[in-house]
Amino acid sequence: MYILYRGREVKNIHKFDVYTEHGGYEGLKKALGMKPAEVIETVKASGLRGRGGAGFSTGMKWSFIPQSEPVKYVVVNADESETGTFKDREIMETNPHQLIEGAMICAWAIQAKAVYIYLRGEFWDVAHELDKRIAEARKAGFVGDNVMGSGWSCNVYTHLGAGAYICGEESALLESLEGKLGQPRVRPPFPAQKGGGLYGEPTVVNNVETLTNVPWIVTNGADEYKKIGTEQSPGTKIFCVSGHVEKPGNYELPMGVTFRELLYTHAGGGKGGRKIKAILPSGGSGPIIRVTEEVLDTKLTYEDLGKVGSILGSASIIVMDETVDISWVAARIIKFFKHESCGKCTPCREGTYWLDKLMDRVMEGRATQADLDLVNNVAKNMAGMTLCALGDFAANPIIHTIKNFPEDFKQHLAPAGKAPTRAGAAD
Repeated sequence: MYILYRGREVKNIHKFDVYTEHGGYEGLKKALGMKPAEVIETVKASGLRGRGGAGFSTGMKWSFIPQSEPVKYVVVNADESETGTFKDREIMETNPHQLIEGAMICAWAIQAKAVYIYLRGEFWDVAHELDKRIAEARKAGFVGDNVMGSGWSCNVYTHLGAGAYICGEESALLESLEGKLGQPRVRPPFPAQKGGGLYGEPTVVNNVETLTNVPWIVTNGADEYKKIGTEQSPGTKIFCVSGHVEKPGNYELPMGVTFRELLYTHAGGGKGGRKIKAILPSGGSGPIIRVTEEVLDTKLTYEDLGKVGSILGSASIIVMDETVDISWVAARIIKFFKHESCGKCTPCREGTYWLDKLMDRVMEGRATQADLDLVNNVAKNMAGMTLCALGDFAANPIIHTIKNFPEDFKQHLAPAGKAPTRAGAAD
């Protein structure tokens, strides 16, 4: 079943008339007939968890907003810059009104004054189309002044970023939205608190996929939503599958599907029939996994991925077959994070620089075991030491590739007695 990718079942559902013919905006109408607190409780009872990566309870997040504050905002995170992630763009292109409706339900639940959809800079074409869909919703009375005669007013705006990965982090996103340099904020205060959100006001920041679930939940009820997926991770999830598989793409499936079913039943198995060697379950930011029978039978949920030493994150699943040198993968990911580090935190700024330098030595065959130990040490000293999670994301590919694929690194070490002297270690 499709909750999110309804465009695959209903032709032209991106158009307002088609969307409303198939139940569109009925969830918003129903929500407007409920008290805001009742809407929050419904979403909380559904068990919907944030689809941007953290997996935090959506209803709980909304409940943190102080109702006593007169000005509140909803910010939609449509930055989608995680490596291997391409799910939100398809939602915005094929089912935009469901996102707008979900954002408006969230805005009603917290009594927000405005909704801002923050898109990555490369999504300019998506933003222009979204503006047209927002205008359609406004004309019909679902957005803007006195929404559906409720006496409550809330507008929706799009905002394009400048293509920075760091702006996918919610506080850096808010800084960018305010016209400042996109760098993480010191917390507390958190976005839900006075002084921590957009323009200093309490703000809910939710991912595109998260909010697009909300109209279905409000329309059909929390209990119906919980029938899909697993008890702790209910609903469907979009899995972005790329790399060495026969059929890469986006797959919307119930939470709890196994790697085996996703990769072999849906994605067609390894490219050219080759054996799958490793998986990055959450793009470049999560720990890499060596593929075993146990891993293939692991359920894709927020809780089950921890059992095999990784995280689900945004479910950007990058598949690598037996031809791939995992040390090369680590080196490429480090170059990405070095480039995307905002430079605000010393451990991240300096750590990514030195990891890149050291990994270059490894890949050039000039490193010793001592250098490899140093690489691991630098990565471990970055983890947990930065304002946002980018430092952890940069450390993950080093720590876990060395741990899970030591043989791929050792093949690059210089022969005994032929490595450069320590004086040349950082050249």
